[in-house]
Amino acid sequence: MPVSPAAPLHSAPPPVRQPDNLRGLVLMMLGFAFFAACDVQAKVLTAEMHPIQIVWFRMIGLFLGVMVLLALRGRHLLRSRNVPLQMARGAAAVASAVCFTITVRHVPLADAVAVSFIAPFVVTVAGALVLKEPVGPRRWAAVTIGFVGMLIIIRPGLGVFHPAIGFVVLAAFLFASRQIVSRYLAGSDSITTTVAYTSITATVLASVLLPFFWTTPTGWETWAIILGLTTTAALGEVLVIRALDIAQAVVLAPLHYTLILWSTMYGFLVFGDLPDHWTLIGAAIIIASGLYTLHRERLAMQRKTSDQSQE
Repeated sequence: MPVSPAAPLHSAPPPVRQPDNLRGLVLMMLGFAFFAACDVQAKVLTAEMHPIQIVWFRMIGLFLGVMVLLALRGRHLLRSRNVPLQMARGAAAVASAVCFTITVRHVPLADAVAVSFIAPFVVTVAGALVLKEPVGPRRWAAVTIGFVGMLIIIRPGLGVFHPAIGFVVLAAFLFASRQIVSRYLAGSDSITTTVAYTSITATVLASVLLPFFWTTPTGWETWAIILGLTTTAALGEVLVIRALDIAQAVVLAPLHYTLILWSTMYGFLVFGDLPDHWTLIGAAIIIASGLYTLHRERLAMQRKTSDQSQE
């Protein structure tokens, strides 16, 4: 077929989209603010509901958003070369949410969030063992120091914390497993596909268990909190996904630690809880170690990019 004179013989490659880091930072911070608001509402609901029912309400907002997205864009969003892994990620998502909710029923919100910050270190260890990612002695040292920070917060053997704090440690491991699966899937499936599978799988699993733990909410105040929980969870997910879509992940990653600020503020306003000085010291150690780990990852990515540009 003859080529139209108006059409170029060799189409130019599409322009590379420049990251909008400033806007991404704002969206990411707002996303974590909504996540912390969701967590404090979940803690309020634990007084009369089982964690599985709370997690179901938490998941349903994003699930409805995914259903709308599928209606608008089509079922091709569910095309994946790794459906079992995608479903495993969804199972880990619902399990980690249940574990975290069990913890905040018994433990101040800021303390639970501080312990959950060990997740990036678990990702580093799992990345080295499972994905064979190179990890130098400095990053191993950061992992060790971060673990020490967690021990300072928990103070095992001293009876300072409720035994339920162990569930947030398990939640951190489950969260880290989700991150490892995400890294493995990044080369084949889009973020939208991964979010869709995670939401659908987690909601279906929670729905299967829901009849065994359902308690009918009483009073409009409870329904208002449930609506707030569902809305803030969905908004947090959407904002974080959008932030990762327009900005560089290495720039956004440190904002994960703003969760301790939001959680402390919400915990104080709603419950009058403030972390003690040992918790603050342990959280500071974990955050400092985490930021150093992120710094080393950013340097590694810069070296990799430089090597590829020279080839």
